[in-house]
Amino acid sequence: MRMERSVMAELELWKARADRKPLVLRGARQVGKTWLMREFGRRFYENVVYCNFDETAGLKSLFAQTKTPARILEMLSLLHGEPIREGRTLLIFDEVQECPDALNALKYFREQAPDYHIIAAGSLLGTYLAEPYSYPVGQVDLLSIYPLTFAEFLAAVDEKMAAVYAALEPGVTVPELFHERLMEMYRQYLIIGGMPECVAAWADGRNPRRVRELQRAILALYENDFTKHNRRVNAARILMVYRSIIPQLSREQEKFTYGLVKKGARAREFEEAVEWLVSAGIVHRIYNVSQPGYPLKAYEVQNHFKLFFLDTGLLNAMGEVENEALLFDRDFPFKGAMTENFVLQQFMGKLPAQPHYYAPDAQHEIDFLMQYRGEIIPVEVKAGTMKQATSFKRFLEKHHPKVAIRYSGRNLRTDGAFTNLPLYLAGRMEFL
Repeated sequence: MRMERSVMAELELWKARADRKPLVLRGARQVGKTWLMREFGRRFYENVVYCNFDETAGLKSLFAQTKTPARILEMLSLLHGEPIREGRTLLIFDEVQECPDALNALKYFREQAPDYHIIAAGSLLGTYLAEPYSYPVGQVDLLSIYPLTFAEFLAAVDEKMAAVYAALEPGVTVPELFHERLMEMYRQYLIIGGMPECVAAWADGRNPRRVRELQRAILALYENDFTKHNRRVNAARILMVYRSIIPQLSREQEKFTYGLVKKGARAREFEEAVEWLVSAGIVHRIYNVSQPGYPLKAYEVQNHFKLFFLDTGLLNAMGEVENEALLFDRDFPFKGAMTENFVLQQFMGKLPAQPHYYAPDAQHEIDFLMQYRGEIIPVEVKAGTMKQATSFKRFLEKHHPKVAIRYSGRNLRTDGAFTNLPLYLAGRMEFL
């Protein structure tokens, strides 16, 4: 299987920039950061010098001895038997969280050796970067890495449908034959998700049992990390918040409630655990807004938020949803939450500002508000083809947005004041 990641284009832009800084990749475990760095180096550089601080014990002592880039480059070149040339060698620091001295050395590379190309990444690195003084602020570029999008999933598992998908045009109804097939692939994506190892297993063997084994292994790895890499945050509280995600999303309105983590729990007991999961990239947090004004950030309600999981396939495995329920498009209460999770997953990394939601009262809620091209775009998400949406209709009548979107199982069409887009187009921002 040949895997293509759209973020490769961003790495190419980074390589070409005159003001390029050492690059730090952020993202949850198993989203493909190591593969991405090595594949980028293979495609665009003469050679790659790969340093893994979890595998090579002596590397830590090297960075403890000196902070001088020239000395570090000399020693790494000798260690790997490879020349390290300005602009022609990609230097990779993997699992860099195991060596804080290497992370801080990026500052000196920026100041004293800016023409050398360096990318760093690590497991749960986001939890380290979230702490004050843990990395050279302003001296590195940051890039977030997410699981494969639906488009990337298609390219990996069905090249013909990927070509059809890429050829779809805004404003043009999708031929029904292709629409039905893309909806089938969408349901596959709900099951498989976008974690690279799971997608590769499905593309190569079409073995759903193997995919579920890999998903469970990743979930177990995350739970193990709570103890090993919790950075002084109470591991039991992280685990309790993590295990509450399914019940949190299962409710009619998914505002995060500390009482579902533990009876009688208060924010001060668990807010650090929530922050840890967000920083680790395991969950996405979106805030409610007091009004749908521009910019959305100015109207955030900090104590009203939702937590979504990083990947729909992992969410499916965590919730122990049977594949048949999704493949045969059965109705069940949790299906709506999974569908919203899918849509948000496609949004991540595509929008210039973080999505929000709008719940002005207990009876009304807009699933997402997007800030895009100077407009505030309300988004309604429907798991099936049902059209009823009282809150959405009420919002349109009151606020008259220029653009309004409903994602559902229905084909592309304009329906009065809003445009209906099929769910599989959630990542195609040109359709807005």
